Amino acid sequence: QVQLVESGGGLVQAGSSLKLSCAASGLTFGRSSMGWFRQAPGKERTFVAAINWYGQITHYEDSVTGRFTISRDNNKNTVSLQMNLLKPEDTAVYYCAAAEKIYNAAAYYERGWYNYWGQGTQVTISS
Repeated sequence: QVQLVESGGGLVQAGSSLKLSCAASGLTFGRSSMGWFRQAPGKERTFVAAINWYGQITHYEDSVTGRFTISRDNNKNTVSLQMNLLKPEDTAVYYCAAAEKIYNAAAYYERGWYNYWGQGTQVTISS
């Protein structure tokens, strides 16, 4: 059984930093692409960042580029999202996701390519 467990969310002020972590089990983590998505109240779940199976390739949504960094540790089966210079509009539930196969760059950005999802962790940024 595949499990993705997120941690690290919380309530912080604008301009602060948070680091989200996702612990994976039950899948071949070292062969899976990993992504972070977020969902704000009343909105769709959208792409934030992704990293390929070995960590050489990363993708970011435009609004987080330069502020967020995705990384992975294949020895520990974890993926992290370092979030700096947080803004109130970053407030959302953040979800970790795993994809067994990603065929092209565009696929990293699409929810449908991800096979497994975590339960999410709340991130709230106060102004």
